[in-house]
Amino acid sequence: MAQGNLKYQYANLSIAEKLIVVNVIVFIVDGFLKALLGFAIMSWFELPKDFSIFITQPWSIVSYSFFHGSLGHVFWNMMLLYFSGRIFLNLFGNKRFLNVYFLGVIAGGLTFLLSYNVFPTLIHTNTSLIGASAGVTAILIFICAYIPNQEVRLFIINVKLWYIGAFVVLTDLIQIPSSGNVGGHLAHLGGAALGYFYARQLLNGTDIGSGFEKLVDGIANIFRKKEKKSPLKTVYRKESIKKQTKPDYAKESKQRKVDGILDKISKSGYESLSQEEKDFLFKAGKEN
Repeated sequence: MAQGNLKYQYANLSIAEKLIVVNVIVFIVDGFLKALLGFAIMSWFELPKDFSIFITQPWSIVSYSFFHGSLGHVFWNMMLLYFSGRIFLNLFGNKRFLNVYFLGVIAGGLTFLLSYNVFPTLIHTNTSLIGASAGVTAILIFICAYIPNQEVRLFIINVKLWYIGAFVVLTDLIQIPSSGNVGGHLAHLGGAALGYFYARQLLNGTDIGSGFEKLVDGIANIFRKKEKKSPLKTVYRKESIKKQTKPDYAKESKQRKVDGILDKISKSGYESLSQEEKDFLFKAGKEN
């Protein structure tokens, strides 16, 4: 009964919250394995800085993002993912969220790899990359670039999103020379660049994540079990015609209204919306 309840609660989480749950579980399991068995699985999934090692574990360009080095590391990443994810998912659906997040992870990983194989001061450094920061930063900078003048409550004052985005990027840039986590900050900047570029292209009518989405769907289809067709099953044409019910019409009408509002945002910006349109979009995002 409890297991069924947990499955139900997990199914009702947003995609951002599901990612948070997965990251926290991986952090806990990895910690227990190291503490009780002395067995570190992180080395199989972290992103190495050497191309020769990376070639033997190519999955690490994504898997590194599910591992964290400390409680503070995972806590702040997940907090930022939660709040930026809520704003993102009020505007767009799950697939676009995953596109931006994982393309940010990949962009951050590639920035890390290239930097440690190009810059002379980094080439001989022995290090690897872990953490969801590149993907989280991609989500944050995406919304900061897509609706830059939207204000959010930060402690006791209202701050425009683009101020927050600029602060995050400048903080990473400033810390590169003096920080002991050069690779992490470079990965953040890679994710930030992806998030900004994605948002600006989307405002111009181009979804740069569509190819990535098709690739992921194709891989998923390979592993998806095909439905077995019964040879005795007979389907009559008149039975296959599906009548559209009133709930179907209502759902389509609502979706058309959401699409119209999103088109308006892409053309004129978030501030061009009326308060009624903003409220409708916010409510629709929470229901999805």
